[in-house]
Amino acid sequence: MLRKPVTPRLLYRFLKDNLGSVRGVYLRDNAITRRGDLGRREETVLLLHGFMQTRNVWEVMEERLRRDGFGVFSFDLGGMFGRFNSRPIDEIAARIDTKIEGICERYGLERFHVVGHSKGGLIARVYVQQFGGHRRVKSLTTLGTPHHGTPTALLGVLLTGGGLLTPSIFQMLPGTPLVRALARDAFPGHVPLASIYSSHDMVSPWWTSRLYPRPGETSMRNIPVRNVGHTALCHDPGVYLLVRRQLEEAAALWRERTA
Repeated sequence: MLRKPVTPRLLYRFLKDNLGSVRGVYLRDNAITRRGDLGRREETVLLLHGFMQTRNVWEVMEERLRRDGFGVFSFDLGGMFGRFNSRPIDEIAARIDTKIEGICERYGLERFHVVGHSKGGLIARVYVQQFGGHRRVKSLTTLGTPHHGTPTALLGVLLTGGGLLTPSIFQMLPGTPLVRALARDAFPGHVPLASIYSSHDMVSPWWTSRLYPRPGETSMRNIPVRNVGHTALCHDPGVYLLVRRQLEEAAALWRERTA
């Protein structure tokens, strides 16, 4: 079987799809633009970005969700240089819990969906499983989230001075206390959990993102895709259709429950 030669252009495309655009994600202003739709749509989605990235990775998905009638909000998760989501996962989950309660009270928002990319999916799981987020969250969809930890976090340890700059990188290694706790504690059965992952993800390989439901757990779903890099999961049009389907199905389920 013939393979295409690795050219600088193909290498750039591969790195961009997995790590994101330098200009579009890392160097852009991280300010949040308020749209005035919070609490005014029937369905609202919270977007949580991943490690060493900014909320700019959500720009395309935010526009698509709003175009399709969803309210959308996201947080600046702070961290290294005040913007790169490097704080401990449980610390961020606790801060999000406090923020969300204030937002829900201010805007009359009772429940919402969550879409988390990479580390953002782990933050969402900790929020739901350990900080009472199951009382607020209608559904959780993760994109390239290392539910079992990822060995590529070792590279992050090396690049951050042995973890001195961002100790949270250790939490994303396989077998850490946080990863074990998420696997040990049952995920709330009334909150649909879908994991979308790609066989071409070099940051969170597919086998680190695959869910393994316990006997009787029917709310978990694995959705594999191909030819999509780690960061590209946030803006790939095919992945967006899968995300929208999860949101629509979860919304319909909640309408049935409350009818």
